[in-house]
This record gives sequence, structure tokens and C-alpha cells, in this order.
Amino acid sequence: MNTPHQLTIFDFFHRNALMNGQERALYFNGETRSHSELFDDACRLTCGIAKLNLAAGTRVAVVAKNHPAFFHLFAAGSALNLCLVLINRRLGEDELAHALDDTTPQMVIYDNEMTGKILPLIQDRPGIVHRFNLAENFSSLYAQDSQGAVELAADSDPDRAYIIIHTAAVQGKPRGAVLSQAGLILANLQLMHAYGLDKTKAYLNILPLFHIMGVNIGLGTLMAGGKNVIMDHFSPQSAIDLIREQNVSIFGSFPPILGRILSCIQSQDTPPDLSSLEIAAGLENPETAEQWEAVTGSKFWIMYGQTETSGLITFSPIFEQPGSAGRVSPLARMVVADDLDNALPAGTTGEILVKGPLVFKGYWNADDLNAFTFRNGWHHTGDMGQLDENGYLYFKGRKPEKELIKPGGENVFPAEVENALVSHGAVDKACVFGVPDAEFGEAVKAVCTLNRGCTVGEKELIAYTGTLIAGFKKPKFIVFVDQLPLTPAGGIDRFAIKEKYTPGQ
Repeated sequence: MNTPHQLTIFDFFHRNALMNGQERALYFNGETRSHSELFDDACRLTCGIAKLNLAAGTRVAVVAKNHPAFFHLFAAGSALNLCLVLINRRLGEDELAHALDDTTPQMVIYDNEMTGKILPLIQDRPGIVHRFNLAENFSSLYAQDSQGAVELAADSDPDRAYIIIHTAAVQGKPRGAVLSQAGLILANLQLMHAYGLDKTKAYLNILPLFHIMGVNIGLGTLMAGGKNVIMDHFSPQSAIDLIREQNVSIFGSFPPILGRILSCIQSQDTPPDLSSLEIAAGLENPETAEQWEAVTGSKFWIMYGQTETSGLITFSPIFEQPGSAGRVSPLARMVVADDLDNALPAGTTGEILVKGPLVFKGYWNADDLNAFTFRNGWHHTGDMGQLDENGYLYFKGRKPEKELIKPGGENVFPAEVENALVSHGAVDKACVFGVPDAEFGEAVKAVCTLNRGCTVGEKELIAYTGTLIAGFKKPKFIVFVDQLPLTPAGGIDRFAIKEKYTPGQ
């Protein structure tokens, strides 16, 4: 039961309708909705879904491009204590199946482009009793009027499981990170403060709303009373046009977004007016960020965070402390520790440990993993870093057991790619790691040995892995060797392989 001490995502939709009713809330494909209209849409969806009598905690999977329905669902999920499973639509069929089997949703919402992939999976799973296509029957879910939604939302519990996003791979399978409304609200409030978000600001939804940073800045801007400008697919020229036409003040970026927008700007005879733009935030190399600031006059903010920390836990302008990933946020306590969880002095490299209200509720259906992740009262990120005396974090890679590759801001775990590679009959062993990439920040590289008497070409093997896993996860480069170096314990020596086969090492 909601108490006077609690605040929910639904409450922010309601607050904006009362205080910023006629201000613009959403823009999508030429149509603008005010905060009053957005709240009415959200309430009608809440009333419509309530008629399905879904129990509190029921999972609702969403597999779609950015669309206004995400925001309606954020409100309805909050009001009805539903858990939204935000699934990366770029995943392969087996990966989509894993996400559905892991979370067992009763409802799946998808767009036209996902129909061919998702319908066979839905039909094979009798537990999925409701399915809605955003372009076809989803509109039937909305009630005729919004009466009763506020009363339904009175039982919203902000500490329940609210969103699941699959991220950490264990034994080659991604695990669903469970986030609460309370954690997201606090994460978004600190972004509102840091980025100066208010009702005059507009956020360009370039980043997908199934990624935590897209959720963070999108909901944070809405919570502040600002406007979300929604892109359902990225093109540099469209982004430039929307920034100019909709007076966009902020957007999130992972390589190669910034570089592609820059190239588009520089190819034009007359530079576009981007004077409304104040901040681009995300990951980028300093050279591109410096060029971006010189060309646009806006600031680039660097950051560090995880889905498991409800989003960002360090952030600052990239040149405030060059080389850092930003300063630790006010709502996170962070230490860098050794393998026994002893805090290390400033300037020493160790694992990044975090505690505080931003830490997620745990991985879905993974009690043993949660006990290990939360040991000794800290969230163990699996990432390595250094902290300086002023609280700036310097990212130093990942622990071997959580070696993560991030091409274009996506998460790729080596074990997933290695499992796909060795499933090919010609491949004996594989070691996968990330290498620098000018366009995407990092690229996936594999070093493989083949079974005796077998042959397979690099392009053929890359194409094969693309049939098993998402396209962004397949290797960009494969090297074939006679044998892989081993550690004294007999395992594959990842450090030796990465050092030998990373360009420039």
C-alpha cells in the first residue's frame, strides 16, 4: 500500500499535468502532446490494462523501437505494480527466447519490424496470453476515458520490481537486472540537478528506451517537466533537423553517434543553427569530444554507470578532469578495493564497489549470483578503476571474469560470442576480447583454434555467428592460430592473447 512517504513514477506524470499541463511533453513524427494530454493517454492505458486483471508483479515485455507508448507504459506499469521487461530489439532469435523464458511475461508488446522474430516465439509460449502490436491492436488497450486511474495508482509500491533489463552474462546467458521506481527516481533526480533539467529543456531520444541511459535521461527530462523528442531510428541529418526545429538542449551519445553528426554538420555549406544544444552526454574519445565542443558550442559530459546502478554514478564535463569518467554522484558511495574488499588508497587500481539507494534489487531468478554480487555489503561492479582525492573515477577495464566489450554502447560478453564460435563444427577453442575501433569505440575480436583437419574462412565464421547472436555481438575480426597460450592452471590466458593480438600493443 502506498504511504505518504512514497513517490512513484506515475506521481510525476500526474504532477506535470497539474503544474505544466499545457507545456509540451512529447514530440514524435510531427505530433506534439502536452503534459495534460500525455497524462490522459497514460491514465487511459492504465485503466485499459487494469481490465486484464494482471496480478501485481506480472511481467510485461516490450520489444520495440522508441515510441510514445514507452512513456505510457512507464506510467501504467508504475500505477499497476507491473514489471516492464525492456528487451533489446537487436537481439537474435535465441537471445530473445532466453529473455522471454527467463522472465516469463504474460504480455508482449512489439512493433511491426519485430513481428517476424517475435510472433513465433510468442506462439511457442502458452504463458504469454496477451500480445499487442503497436501499429495494429495496441490502441485497443486504451480505455475510453481516464477515470479511475489515479485511484488505481494509490496502491503503487515504488520499491517493487519495476523494470528488468538484461545485462550481465553468466555461463554465456544474460541476466536480468531488476530496478525499482525508487532507485530510478533518485538516479534521474541527480541527473536533473547535474544537467540543469527543467520544463524549458528538451531531450532528443537517440538512445533506445530499452537501454538504461535512454530510460534515465528520457524519464529525467519528463520528471523535470521538459519535452522528449522521440527518434525511432537514427540518422545524422534527422538528428540535426530535430535539434534545430525542436530546440533540443540535451541528448545521449555512444560511438559512432557524435562522429556521424559531426561529419554531417561539416559536410554542409551553411552550418545548422544548434544554439539550443547545451549538453551531449555519454562515452566518447577526447579528440571527438573536443571537436564536437568547438563545432557546436555545447559541452560533452563523460560518465560511468551500469544498469545495476540504476544508471549513472559518475559524470562531469569531459575536460573538467581530463582522462576521468567523471566525479562520483551525490547518491553513491564508491570505493576501489582489492580482492578481499579492502579499500585501496587514492590512485590505486582495484575493483569498483558501490553502495547506496541507486544499487539495483538484484538479478532476476539468480539468488546465488546475487549473494556473490552483494557480498560484504557492496555491489561488486566487476569493473576496475582508480579514484583520486577529489572523487574522480578513472576507468581501468574489467575484471577477467566480467570482461565486457562495448561496441557502440552495446554490451557484449565474450562468453556469449565464444559459445557461438565453438558451436561451429570446425572451431575447437575461441578467445574473444575488445580492441579499439575508430568508429564504434570498441570492436569484437576473436582468436580461434580449429579442430584437426577442419577449415573455415574468417568471413564465413563471422556470418555463422551472426545467425546465432545479435549482429552487434559477432566478431569484426577473427584470427586463426595453431594453439592458444594457457595459464599455469591450464585455462586460456586471456591477458596474453589480448596483449599479443590487440593492434598497437
